[in-house]
Amino acid sequence: MTTSDPTGLHRVLDEPVGGSLPLPQAARRLDTRRTLWPDEVRIRVERLNLDAASFRQLESAHDGDGDAVRREVLDIVADRGKMQNPVTGSGGMLVGVVEEVGPESPLGLAVGDRVATLVSLTLTPLVIEDGLAGWSGDSEQVPCDGYAILFGRSIAAVLPDDLAPELALSVMDVCGAPALTRRVVSERYADGVVAVIGGGGKSGSLSLAAARDAGARHLIGIVPTEAEAERLREAGLADEVVVADARNPVALRDAVAKAGGPADVTVVCVDVPGCEGGAILTTADRGTVVFFSMATSFSAAALGAEGLAADVTMLVGNGYVPGHAAYALDLLRANRGVRTLFEGRLAQ
Repeated sequence: MTTSDPTGLHRVLDEPVGGSLPLPQAARRLDTRRTLWPDEVRIRVERLNLDAASFRQLESAHDGDGDAVRREVLDIVADRGKMQNPVTGSGGMLVGVVEEVGPESPLGLAVGDRVATLVSLTLTPLVIEDGLAGWSGDSEQVPCDGYAILFGRSIAAVLPDDLAPELALSVMDVCGAPALTRRVVSERYADGVVAVIGGGGKSGSLSLAAARDAGARHLIGIVPTEAEAERLREAGLADEVVVADARNPVALRDAVAKAGGPADVTVVCVDVPGCEGGAILTTADRGTVVFFSMATSFSAAALGAEGLAADVTMLVGNGYVPGHAAYALDLLRANRGVRTLFEGRLAQ
């Protein structure tokens, strides 16, 4: 293409199908040239944050071999011009410093700003220049030197001065979950019951805090192990903490019922597949299920609800709600339990 498109279509290298190109997220490969179109921004990358589902898949596929995980990430980025796990289809986000701003960029960024991108790595042109030499392949956060390109419709937030970059990045990676949880609860289910599957994780703990902020009457946090349950109890984010395998629908339904369910709102924040049926069964008639996991099979969710004759609304958490980054960071600042869980994950 000779002109840029705010969606990044000009960076797609796929052959047109039916006369049209896919959007960057669906594209097989992106153009990573350094030279900017007028509405683009180039970021000097300092750190990637792989999404939980993608990192878990990579770690599992290579039996915890960090060197093999690192090599595969390098291969994916070199092959596709972006970080998009071919198995999960997901990517993550990044932190870096603005290196150059096109004269027509609408993003409001300036050279030298340290920012976190709030759009997925699956649609962000990316070049890694250091071979990920500073990463052992054993964590979601990836020290990195390279560059990335933002489009006219990309989203980025300047990092706050009062939080460590690693901590801010962890929060911003999942900031869509608490914002949408607050919206759903406050608009339809204030004074209701909210269950969060994966309540001890990043998006799960923030979603519990957001549900409380929105006026939920009773919060149920669901975690897979007793060790994680103990951490969630200490954080004080849930009224009841349930240890259950979310892939076992009947067991999950019964455990949530004993803890004060069924839930008016069930938020799914786990990074393993097979939790769709359990989420539906734990939700009351006319309730809402919000799926934030990239491991979700949305066909399984739709067909499962139909097969169970479940009258529930199902929402796909798309990661964007206006003001989501600022809200998530404010929750972290205001809630000691949330901050403790996040800092504990980073320490590990």
